[in-house]
Amino acid sequence: MNYVNSYNEIILLKQGELVLKGLNRGRFEARLIANIKRRLRQIGEFDTRSAQSTIYVEPVGEQDMDAAYSALSKVFGVAAMSRAAVCEKNIDEIIKAAKEYLKDELSSASSFKVESRRADKSFSMTSPELSAEAGGALLEAFPHLRVDVRSPEALVFIEVRESAAYVHMASKPGAGGLPVGTGGRAAVLLSGGIDSPVAAHMIAKRGIELIAVHFFSYPYTSERAREKVVTLRELLSAYCGRMPLFVVPFTRIQEQIRASCDEDYFTLIMRRFMMRISEKIARENGCSALVTGESLAQVASQTLDALHVTGSACMVPVLRPVIGMDKEEIVTLARRIGTFETSILPYEDCCTVFTPKHPKTKPRLENVLRIESALDIEVLENEAVLSAELLKG
Repeated sequence: MNYVNSYNEIILLKQGELVLKGLNRGRFEARLIANIKRRLRQIGEFDTRSAQSTIYVEPVGEQDMDAAYSALSKVFGVAAMSRAAVCEKNIDEIIKAAKEYLKDELSSASSFKVESRRADKSFSMTSPELSAEAGGALLEAFPHLRVDVRSPEALVFIEVRESAAYVHMASKPGAGGLPVGTGGRAAVLLSGGIDSPVAAHMIAKRGIELIAVHFFSYPYTSERAREKVVTLRELLSAYCGRMPLFVVPFTRIQEQIRASCDEDYFTLIMRRFMMRISEKIARENGCSALVTGESLAQVASQTLDALHVTGSACMVPVLRPVIGMDKEEIVTLARRIGTFETSILPYEDCCTVFTPKHPKTKPRLENVLRIESALDIEVLENEAVLSAELLKG
């Protein structure tokens, strides 16, 4: 969308679920504004304020509004957003702004409609009067247009608020959800695959602040596999905010499992180690839950019985946001959030190491406990936790 920038320009962010939070709304709104300011800090200087369920983001001097708009489109807690021209609360100035600021949009459209909102009740015209006056002026200025109140190609919005009037096209959907950091903290088991980044995105959208745990089995997995996960963490940070990444050396544990356990149980026992190690890291970092990318029955280790066996290894809740999604649905979301192309790079993670030919799909917990008792579990896990490398976000 091309805008004529002879007018002062502002980004309007509309809040969604936050308005329903009652007495807690102030806390949610303060966190949202803090997240917005943090995202904009690397772009430039902006004045951010809130009024009437709208957050106003105004550039201080010349700033890259395209970059700011793109960054804010990934901030959870924003329901809708638009770029708008700021003008005086005067009908002539409002019409002038609409003609000039929205010129490209109106010139390329065949039909339009004007919608007005008069939040400032001291303004002399009612909302219907304002829409009619502005609509008539735009018809005169753009004679090729026709009015279509049902399904217009171009929807012009006029908002008259306390401090100024704002003119913009129809708002675009924001990232939705709740501000990251309002729902607690969790640790996501981040592999190099498609599913776990999508799970991280989905749970962060509910306000959860995340740390990431990745299990690395050098030399069975390459350094490029590790770099792939670092890249996924960076891509997710556009939505999830800063996400510390703990890289856990996992080779010794997998070799011990191979040497001491029934092959059919390799993956299940490996997953149980992952859950327990992740729980320890989670507790040390103020997290109260784990997040995984498990999808029911997608692979042998994700049958209902297998999930029970692996989930029982830890005491904290295990959140599985994609549990009921099929692969196509997960891939669609991965493409939308920009992680898919990185996830499919041919650098395999540790889950592909020592994969059994005939994995158990209906394991019994008592059998798994008996088989893994051959291992010095506590020593192996403590070594892994102490050797974990922290990569700060």
